[in-house]
Amino acid sequence: MSILETLIRPFRRNRGIARPFRPPDGTRIYAFGDVHGRADLLQSLMDSVVGDLARAERSWDRCEVVGLGDYLDRGPQSRRVLDLLIGAALPAGCRLTALRGNHEDAFLHALADPMAIPDWLEYGGAATLVSYGVVPIAGAPSRERSERMQAELAAALPPAHKAFLAAMPTSLRLGDYLFVHAGVRPGRPLEQQAPEDLLWIRHEFLASRRFHGAMIVHGHHIVPQPEILDNRMGIDTGAYCTNVLSCLVLEGDTAGLIQATPAGIRRSALPPR
Repeated sequence: MSILETLIRPFRRNRGIARPFRPPDGTRIYAFGDVHGRADLLQSLMDSVVGDLARAERSWDRCEVVGLGDYLDRGPQSRRVLDLLIGAALPAGCRLTALRGNHEDAFLHALADPMAIPDWLEYGGAATLVSYGVVPIAGAPSRERSERMQAELAAALPPAHKAFLAAMPTSLRLGDYLFVHAGVRPGRPLEQQAPEDLLWIRHEFLASRRFHGAMIVHGHHIVPQPEILDNRMGIDTGAYCTNVLSCLVLEGDTAGLIQATPAGIRRSALPPR
C-alpha cells in the first residue's frame, strides 16, 4: 500500500487554501525534521525511504531527500548521524540535501572560537563532544578548559564531517516549497533573507499568517504533531525527547507523513492541500 493511501491522522491546519502547493513535476520529496543525535530513528527513517523508492510502482523521475538541520547535540549519537547522512545509499535519481540548522552553526562557531565552547555545551553540545570521544571538562568556564576541549574535538572530528558541515546550504527551493531550518523574516523577499533568520528566527515567523512567496517547510520549533498551516509546515516533533522523528512526503498535489519511532514506522496521509 502506498504511503499516501493510509489512514489520515489529525493535524493542526488552517482552511481556505487558494491552491495546492506542488513540487516540480515528476519529483517526490522527503523532508525530515530535527534529528538531534537520534541515529537510531534516522536509520529507521532512511531505511523506510529507501524501501519506498525501491517499490515497483515508481511514480517519480527525480527524488529529493531534505534534512531540515539540527542533526547534532542533545541526543547521544551525533557522530553516527553524520556518518549516516554522508554515507546515505540512495537510488539513482535521488539526491540528499542536508540543510544547516542553528546547532550546526553553533558547532562550527565552537570549532572556530574556543570561547564559544561554554555556550555550545550548555546548548546541548556536551552530548556531541561525548559522541566523538571527548570528555567535557568540568568546572567554571575558562579559556584554558575551552581551548583544551576545542583542540580535542578538532583532533577527533573526521575531515569528511567538517567538510560536510561547512558545505551545508541554508535553504532549498523546490517548486512551490522553500525548505529552511527555522523560518523566514516576514515581509522580506525570499531572495533577500538573512542566513541568521533562516537558522534562528522563531516568534516573528511562527506568529505570522502572511504568505511568504512559497510554502515554508521548517523545523526548529517543537510541536506535538506536524503543524500544517496556510503558509508553513512545521515538522520538528522533538525526536531527542519524544522518540518521534517526522518526515513529510510531497508529490504532485498530495502529501504524506512517515514517523520513525522506537516501535517502528508510522505512515499516514495529510488532508488534501
